[in-house]
Amino acid sequence: MGRLFGTDGVRGVANVDLTAELALGLSVAAAHVLAEAGSFEGHRPVAVVGRDPRASGEFLEAAVVAGLASAGVDVLLVGVLPTPAVAYLTAELEADLGVMLSASHNAMPDNGVKFLARGGHKLDDELEERIEAVYEEHRTGAPWDRPTGGGVGRVRSYDEGFERYVTHLVGVLPNRLDGLKVVLDEAHGAASLVSPEAFTRAGAEIVTIGAEPDGLNINDGCGSTHLGKLQAAVLEHGADLGIAHDGDADRCLAVDHTGAEVDGDQIMAVLALAMRERGVLRADTVVATVMSNLGFKLAMEREGLSIIQTGVGDRYVLEEMKEHGYALGGEQSGHVIISDHATTGDGTLTGLLLAARVAQTGRTLKDLAAVMERLPQVLVNVPDVDRARVGSSAELAAAVAEAERELGATGRVLLRPSGTEPLVRVMVEAADIDQARSVAGRLADVVKSALG
Repeated sequence: MGRLFGTDGVRGVANVDLTAELALGLSVAAAHVLAEAGSFEGHRPVAVVGRDPRASGEFLEAAVVAGLASAGVDVLLVGVLPTPAVAYLTAELEADLGVMLSASHNAMPDNGVKFLARGGHKLDDELEERIEAVYEEHRTGAPWDRPTGGGVGRVRSYDEGFERYVTHLVGVLPNRLDGLKVVLDEAHGAASLVSPEAFTRAGAEIVTIGAEPDGLNINDGCGSTHLGKLQAAVLEHGADLGIAHDGDADRCLAVDHTGAEVDGDQIMAVLALAMRERGVLRADTVVATVMSNLGFKLAMEREGLSIIQTGVGDRYVLEEMKEHGYALGGEQSGHVIISDHATTGDGTLTGLLLAARVAQTGRTLKDLAAVMERLPQVLVNVPDVDRARVGSSAELAAAVAEAERELGATGRVLLRPSGTEPLVRVMVEAADIDQARSVAGRLADVVKSALG
């Protein structure tokens, strides 16, 4: 059996890769691993279970609930809510684990199972490996230890989850949004009710698009992966800004009043300065990944802030933030983590705080985002090469060193072996787009010759 867990849970085509049987078995295994810490006399383990609106989420939710309850875990069903809402409620209700059924920004045929540990935190590699090991052990013949009678888990709806989460979101804002007109693109996803309610309570005038989920239309030409409709709506309605989420609303991208995209790096730059001003940006440090635009790093350094860069993936950003207690981190893709108020990326919270900064300063989002200049970035995928030798090829190392000398302080080179395909990604940033293309092309040729 190959590794089931990817970078964000277990994901695949629902009813093909991710079946009801797999969801049930993984849930039993997760109960055995994640509920162990709560297994003491008189305590019944509790799980919070939520989902996005995908049609397949209905049968997968039933399978997950069956697995958890059969393992003796009481289940609180919170229904359709964002991933960060399930994480928040897992922590607030002191549950032993949380489960979110979503494939995030993926198209509708896909779905996924994300497990959360106590406190609403994503699982580290060790916990995922333990869950897989327990699942595989019992899949191949070892019997489950099954409770009977009063020992089986009980299941009930927890309808208060929506109100608790929205109240939390509005309650952490440093100021209201009165006077702002905001367009919200909910990707026909998990935040279709939560986000409009939170922005309205915070005082914004809202226009909502992509907020009519039917189980089949999630992420379909809308949301953070398709900004065109949001850009058009912002211009049509003369809005101050637009906010786009993905299917499970752990991401946020934005659009300024001119219709220009504001990406995750720019959002982090705006929030970093706002948080420093309020005295809540611990150690004056922001955590980002190596894929953040060099312009972000240069801007933060110019503003006197420190940048720590991790591997690609919000889980690695989270690990760094947790270890050192940093308050802000995220990715260019729009996963932004504000650790004082969330244990994972929270797209609705990010959008609210971004809008709050616009309202508080009276400046446009375009003006605020101009604190950083996005340097031209060229990405070339080089297929059919030995990705394992990226770090050991002397020829490639020499070519990279020469490229870095040519680019100087205003350019950057990054070579990344794909985690799933036999290819290497060549990324080059430079002050000039033609120079970036030229350097990227030369490096791609070296990758082919050295690793082909």
